[in-house]
Amino acid sequence: MAAQANTAGTKKGFLQWARSRRGQQIIIIVAFMIIPLALLFTFTYLPFGEMVGFSFYKMKYVGKRTFVGWKNYASVFSRKDCFGALKLSLYYMGGSVVQLVLALYLATVLSFKVKGGNIFKGFMFFPYLINGIAIGFIFKFFYTRGFVFDTVLQWCGFQLDNLPYWLKDQSINNISLVGTSVWRYFGQNMVLFIGAIMSVDSELYEAAMLDGANRLEQFRYIILPSIKTIVTLNVILSITGSLSAFEPPYVITSGANGTGTYFVVMNEIAHTQQKVGLASAMAVVLLLIIFAATILQKLFFKYVFRSAEDEDFGAAKKRERQLAKYAARKERR
Repeated sequence: MAAQANTAGTKKGFLQWARSRRGQQIIIIVAFMIIPLALLFTFTYLPFGEMVGFSFYKMKYVGKRTFVGWKNYASVFSRKDCFGALKLSLYYMGGSVVQLVLALYLATVLSFKVKGGNIFKGFMFFPYLINGIAIGFIFKFFYTRGFVFDTVLQWCGFQLDNLPYWLKDQSINNISLVGTSVWRYFGQNMVLFIGAIMSVDSELYEAAMLDGANRLEQFRYIILPSIKTIVTLNVILSITGSLSAFEPPYVITSGANGTGTYFVVMNEIAHTQQKVGLASAMAVVLLLIIFAATILQKLFFKYVFRSAEDEDFGAAKKRERQLAKYAARKERR
């Protein structure tokens, strides 16, 4: 009887708590969280865990599995077509630097009143809205021998026989593919930079102009420190994106002539060669590299911006000391 009374009391207490305002808030929050978390676990964390498990097996999509331990990970670092493909990421990293510099420059110019600025922003952002596969087909014809790019260069006075094969010549083909990525993504970076620059207080510009600061000084001392969070975000997204470049080399060249990036090689190993275990190990290794690169970039920017803030703080202190000395001399007079 005592146990039943305790159970009834607990149930009654829970119902009272559930009817209270605090209880209803918690129940609503938990109810809204359960479905997204369940979907996230089902379609993200569970497949990722299965992929990590696959990386320790020699297996195909269908058939028996053979446990090989760390052998697949050793193959990732020993095979030239696996880890060697990461060298091509250096091309895309260099392109991401050009992309960010160009986006930041145009964003700074367009953040001030410029005639036709809104139209220009729309034109620059439009390539990002196009599907990556469609862009691949566009540039496949753009770089084809004797087509659009060669025709434009001939109009400028170049001879067709003196022009390289943009997609076959291994000294230029990866640079051509990087140009495709820069053309597609720099508009997105530019819009993000513009949004950050437009949020800067306009009174800071007015005060800087009264002090005689030119546009370059305004950019260095006002704009750049104010948008450091967006700069850090764009750099991290660009560098991590360069490590996982896939669409341009896959659609335009199919990874031929030395253009196969890490993702293209991984796709071939997984779907053509049916080496699912090795491809899973490649994916895990890439994830670890991207994670390490992200951490290093965050630490680097934290150090850079902290050093800049310390420098500004030291300069401000120095100005205060000079003003104090000047006031003291004035009082003695």
